[in-house]
Amino acid sequence: MPAISPARKSAFQVLMAVEREHSHSDDLLRGKAVEALSPADRNLATALVLGVLRWQIRLDHQLQVLLKRPHAKLDPEVLIALRLGAFQLLHLDRIPARAAIDESVELAKQAGHRFASGMVNAVLRKLAADPWFDFSEETAANLALAQAHPAWMVERWAEHFGLAAARDLCRHGQNQPALAIRIASPAVEEELAAAGVSLEPGKLLTAARTVTAGDLIATAAFREGRVRLQDEGSQLVAEFAGGGSTILDCCAAPGGKTLILAERNPQARIVACESNAQRFEQLRKRLADLGERVECRLADVSLLPEDSVFDLVLADVPCSGTGTLGRNPEIRHRLRPEDLARQAERQRAILHVALRAVRPAGRVVYSTCSLEPEENEQVISSVLEQTSNARLISIASRIEALLAEGILTASGAERLQATLTPEGMLRLLPGVFNTDGFFIAAIEKIN
Repeated sequence: MPAISPARKSAFQVLMAVEREHSHSDDLLRGKAVEALSPADRNLATALVLGVLRWQIRLDHQLQVLLKRPHAKLDPEVLIALRLGAFQLLHLDRIPARAAIDESVELAKQAGHRFASGMVNAVLRKLAADPWFDFSEETAANLALAQAHPAWMVERWAEHFGLAAARDLCRHGQNQPALAIRIASPAVEEELAAAGVSLEPGKLLTAARTVTAGDLIATAAFREGRVRLQDEGSQLVAEFAGGGSTILDCCAAPGGKTLILAERNPQARIVACESNAQRFEQLRKRLADLGERVECRLADVSLLPEDSVFDLVLADVPCSGTGTLGRNPEIRHRLRPEDLARQAERQRAILHVALRAVRPAGRVVYSTCSLEPEENEQVISSVLEQTSNARLISIASRIEALLAEGILTASGAERLQATLTPEGMLRLLPGVFNTDGFFIAAIEKIN
């Protein structure tokens, strides 16, 4: 039986799990099976998985026209073997065509599809012989296919932000996001440099860095928690939240924002809620070093009983995640237009509870990693229409305060001010600041 490289075998298994079990590629790529690979194989497996998921829509189109029966339904194993081969042929210059084809054929055979393996061989050889396709980006529909995004999603973005911005969003979604980290002190930065990890300053935050070279995961600083992975936009949400003596983090897992709240408010009592049992355990372990300062609750925040208890509530709500497609490419294959209304219903419920839980003159910071108005501006306007004792407040003054405290960079503060909506809400489009996409709004309780 011909050998399959460990990287391709791992990539195939991860893609099958994503296809069948609705697992997240990010979690699977950090699992024990992938971590056991050599660094070179781990990097290749990661590139294959994320590349196939990012380009899947376009790969399927290019493969379909080469099938004898273009509309035939293929078994998942066969389809994934084809996608893996096609991605390597079309997007990875350093992979020999023979290796890409032969190992894809063998993947199909070993998955129990010996008969279909001949078709995999024939289709991939045709693609290798004539890989050229002419993709236009002049309309939203053409852009969607060219950049492998769902047409309905790109058409929405073109309508809300314009075609040029939609083009930028799609292109950002096809690239590996910046590896952003948060460092505890200058000494940690020196430690990472000694370990061969090169860093650049963050675009927005003075505590943020971007990894430009080196294996961060292999360092003692990472393993022992002196540095943590966190998108700079995600860090910014927690920095905008601000302070108080009693703080509620409504949807706290995986805990990165809670850690920043604790860092900025060392005397505060913090309640961190999470409704998913598995994510709650991860949250509890991550926050264990904070001791009694943080109370972790396995709870559905929409059912919390507290009334006018907290100075600050962070409602970083579950959402569609369309601001994170570069990091979580499978979202584009799972999300449907009708899901946005379901998400918004849940978000409104959480925001209502957040406003009930905060004290008069206290503040609720609402955030998502979504680009969709239904989950952002429309949630805010809907809840405020039903809440007489709350008002939207501009984030502009918070930007000024963070700059004065040395938390924001000067250029970051200036650009963020220019990004505010007329109402004082903040929409970070993916890639504009080298971050994922985020929406942030602040609401004050009046009495």
